[in-house]
Amino acid sequence: MAEALALPLPLRAPAPPPRPTTPNHIPTHRQPPAQSSSPPRLFSPTSLLSTSRPTPSSSSRKPRLGRPFDPSRGGRGGDQAWHLPPSLSIPARRALLALLDDPDHASPRDLLSALPAADVGAVVGALASRGRPGTALAALRAARDLHGESALHHPRVLPAAIRVLARAGRLAEASALLDAAPAPDADSYTALVSAFSRAGRFRDAVAVFRRMLDGGVQPALVTYNVVLHVYSKMAVPWKEVMELVDSMKKDGIALDRYTYNTLISCCRRRALYREAAQFFDEMKAAGFEPDKVTFNCLLDVYGKARRHEEAIGVLKEMENAGCPPSVVTYNSLISAYAKDGLLEEAVKLKQEMELKGIKPDVVTYTTLISGLDRAGKIDAAVATYSEMLKNGCNPNLCTYNALIKMHGVRGKFTEMMGVFDELRAAGYVPDVVTWNTLLAVFGQNGLDSEVSGVFKEMKKSGYIPERDTYVSLISSYSRCGLFDQAMEIYKRMMEAGIYPDISTYNAVLSALARGGRWEQAEKLFAEMEDRDCKPDELSYSSLLHAYANAKKRDKMKALTEDIYAGRIEPHNWLVKTLVLVNSKVNNLPETEKAFLELRRRRCSLDINVLNAMVSIYGKNRMVKKVEEVLSLMNENSINRSAATYNSLMHMYSRLGDCEKCENILTEIKSSGVRPDRYSYNTVIYAYGRKGQMKEASRLFSEMKSSGVKPDIVTYNIFIKSYVANSMFEESIDLVRYMVAQGCKPNERTFNSILQGYCRHGRMVEAKLFLSNLPQIYPGISKQERHRLLELLANHTS
Repeated sequence: MAEALALPLPLRAPAPPPRPTTPNHIPTHRQPPAQSSSPPRLFSPTSLLSTSRPTPSSSSRKPRLGRPFDPSRGGRGGDQAWHLPPSLSIPARRALLALLDDPDHASPRDLLSALPAADVGAVVGALASRGRPGTALAALRAARDLHGESALHHPRVLPAAIRVLARAGRLAEASALLDAAPAPDADSYTALVSAFSRAGRFRDAVAVFRRMLDGGVQPALVTYNVVLHVYSKMAVPWKEVMELVDSMKKDGIALDRYTYNTLISCCRRRALYREAAQFFDEMKAAGFEPDKVTFNCLLDVYGKARRHEEAIGVLKEMENAGCPPSVVTYNSLISAYAKDGLLEEAVKLKQEMELKGIKPDVVTYTTLISGLDRAGKIDAAVATYSEMLKNGCNPNLCTYNALIKMHGVRGKFTEMMGVFDELRAAGYVPDVVTWNTLLAVFGQNGLDSEVSGVFKEMKKSGYIPERDTYVSLISSYSRCGLFDQAMEIYKRMMEAGIYPDISTYNAVLSALARGGRWEQAEKLFAEMEDRDCKPDELSYSSLLHAYANAKKRDKMKALTEDIYAGRIEPHNWLVKTLVLVNSKVNNLPETEKAFLELRRRRCSLDINVLNAMVSIYGKNRMVKKVEEVLSLMNENSINRSAATYNSLMHMYSRLGDCEKCENILTEIKSSGVRPDRYSYNTVIYAYGRKGQMKEASRLFSEMKSSGVKPDIVTYNIFIKSYVANSMFEESIDLVRYMVAQGCKPNERTFNSILQGYCRHGRMVEAKLFLSNLPQIYPGISKQERHRLLELLANHTS
């Protein structure tokens, strides 16, 4: 597969130019090209992404918690008056104005030469705060030349110098400057903590804060606020957040509005809605009126916790307090409903905000596109994207990442490459989310070598893997069946000092679930409780999948009873999971019970739920029921996926209808969905079961030419079919071929051949087969040979 995906494109491509403020071209979503008889052209991960250093993008997902931009501060519009700090001396004011009025020609050294060191620091700080980092850096160098390195250690100069160096991207120099200072104060430490925080280097920010405490320097309110913000990004254990708040109170530092807003925001990632509500009440009791940021943060927490009624209650309280909701408010609500599968409600909220005169922005549209994608409503997602462009709302990097994921996870690589072309034409550089999306795409398609390739290129490009990347890797490797590798990634993440949060634990639980490792999953639940990380609906969902994959029906039943009884909050996601896991173990009554519960709740049906119903009805050969579910798909505008087609082929293969199976395979290809290994294995099985080995071999050749690599299941299907038709020589030749292709035979491979000989009474040939096994498969173990000899003895006794 890796060879089929490789394209000879350069790895060190230059970065595209920055995105223009008003683009000349509004990109339009590409339609897939007409299907041809040749297999689709694939790609390597390195053919898509620029490996230039990371650059900031305009695709921020959340508003900052700080002050809104004040146009009077200058530096952005060019027309505003400069408001000089009143503490500046007259000579310092003159120097500052000269540098501001003509930064390209004014000589910082000449202008600053007559100023004392303290005034130089004030001038440098004023330049930095007015969006003139280049001029500020030049002034800083002039100050160093004029007064020496020690002049930068002055209490009024050091914080400004650190901020200037940080804004110029010289964090190492800023850190070294603080280290060299004989007695840095709280402002200096806070400046460096803030600098590391803005750069996303949260562990470094915490390290500086701890150095500050070890040095006996008392943190200020702003220091604590910055560190709390860092903690919210790092998702440190909740008890550590509370320990920091207790330290503030112990030091006699009163919490302000920013502190409360940050604490409420800290609750979001863990969905701690009770704690958020407590901080909200405490804030009001302390005399701080909630502002728009407060309400939006609280609403976001309720949304994350899927407490939709409480979220709507915050919206009403917000309006009653004279704080009109903004597009950010509605985006939080729409995101909460979309993630919970309540798409109709999400669309109604968009309509409601439009009636109030609030124009949907790129976040609104991107959130809906992602929600529709998760539900399998691809046509509706593409229509939403078209509406977005029609309304003059340009896509941002988040939009492109959503489209890449939508096409990529379905194996539609041609369309995915089209999105990359649009992304670059719009002047964007792929960011860390793009890389993580690619990891998810390749993992979903089982392309483990491409997952490794993306990760290597990501590191080459200068991106330092953070929690989200590790989570994507864990998920991707587990989807490829590489459970040990997934666990190794988790171990490396812990060794890197990255705190596991709920998303990390859920990724690990999901990996364990795919391998049916329910005992390890239960141990991880205990670890979560020890780390004060409350399991959410995704955690319980993974535990249910672990039980289902291990066929632990008794444990499934106990957990199911807890959900229906309300001992575990019965989120819509968990009820959907009950449909999936009961379908997986072929428990038809419980599957139908969960499905009817979803219908009763008026929950939007998604592709995964409907595929599960097609699968269980198909397993039980209930053709009319399958047709009813397919009608539901059509009524809800849900596009069929590869899993839908695979379940249909599986049903018809069990019914012995080979022609219908192959017709469905043809329909998959014509619909633009890429047939996967299961698709081909199912049709090959259907032909093999009917003894039509010529047709099965034809599909085997087509499978390889399309870039889908046969696996052990494919070979075992052929071997079992050959044996059923007394074609023993062909089956043994196939074992030799699969070994040559790097696919190791397993217990079923040898059992099929040996038991076939025994069923036909050909005991001499069975013994000869066992004696020749080391030549057929040199890698066979002594234990396996001994097991097969015992199996033969049982048949001859």
